[in-house]
Amino acid sequence: MFHPAARPTLHFVGVSTAGSSINRVFPAWACHWQLDAELRGMDFPPGVAPERLREATAFIRDDPLSRGALVTTHKIDLFRAARDLFDFVDPFAALTGETSCLSKRDGRLLAHAKDPISSALALEAFVPPDHFARTGAEALLLGAGGSAVAISLALARRSDRPPRIIVTDVAAERLDHLAALHHRAGAEGPAVEPRLVRTAADNDAALAGLPPGSLVVNATGLGKDRPGSPLSPAARFPQAGLVWELNYRGSLVFLDQARDQADGRRLRVEDGWTYFLHGWTQVIAEVFGLALPTRGPEWDRIATIAAEASARG
Repeated sequence: MFHPAARPTLHFVGVSTAGSSINRVFPAWACHWQLDAELRGMDFPPGVAPERLREATAFIRDDPLSRGALVTTHKIDLFRAARDLFDFVDPFAALTGETSCLSKRDGRLLAHAKDPISSALALEAFVPPDHFARTGAEALLLGAGGSAVAISLALARRSDRPPRIIVTDVAAERLDHLAALHHRAGAEGPAVEPRLVRTAADNDAALAGLPPGSLVVNATGLGKDRPGSPLSPAARFPQAGLVWELNYRGSLVFLDQARDQADGRRLRVEDGWTYFLHGWTQVIAEVFGLALPTRGPEWDRIATIAAEASARG
C-alpha cells in the first residue's frame, strides 16, 4: 500500500533503502538548495513480482506530490514491468532496457537511464584523461549488471579508450545482454570480451592477464548486497593499476584486498562515494529541474555537505 505524499517527494526504489547515507544527505542538500522536498524509500526484495513494481510506478505517476524516483537494484525489472506507462524514454534507457530515474513533466511520466552519465563523470574524476593511451592499459569489469553496462559504455565513449574491456559474470544471459548493447550502440572502439566465470579463481585468472596500469572494477554487488569478494585471497592486482570498488558501504572485502596491495603494487584505489554523489545529483537535477554542477567549487561544496551529513550517521 502506497500512501500519498504530503509534500514534494522523491522516491528511492531499492532493497534496503533505510541503510543508505542518502537519508541523511538529501535533507542537507535540500536545505542548501532551498528545495522543499523529502525522500521516501520504497523497498522491494530481489526477484519481486513485476506487478508490484508496476503498481509503484503507477502510484508515482498518479500521486500529485510524487515528483519522481531514483531506482537502484530493480532498474531492469521496473523498466520491463512498466514500459507501457512511460510517455518518454530517453536514448540511454531505450538502449539499455532499464531506468534509474523517473520524472514527471506536464502530466507525463519520463524514464531515464542516468548511470552512463554518472559513471562517465565518476571515471573522469578517477582515471586521468590520457591514461589508457599513455599506458596501453585495459579494463576488467567484474560483474555484468546495470552498473557494469553503464561503465563499459562510458569507457567505450571516452576519447582515450582502453584497447580491451573484459567483463566477467556468473550469468551467461547478463553477458549476452551487455554484448548485444555494445553491438547495438555501434560505437567504434575497444574490443568487449565477455567471460563466463564460475569461481573466484576464474576472476583471478582474468586479473592475472592484465597489463600494468589496468582498471579493475568490482561491479558484482559483493561486499554490499551480499558478503564477500569476486576475487580470492590469492588474487594480485596489476602493477600501477586503478582499482574501483563501486560500493561505499558494507563489508567491502574487495576494497580491503586492494588497499592491502596498494603500496606494494602502486595501486590507486577508489570506493563508490563519488559515483554515489554523481548518481544522486544527476537524478535530483532531472526530477526537480535543477541546474547542478559536476565539477568546480560548487560541486566541491555539494560533496562536502554530503560527507558531513553522512558522517553524522
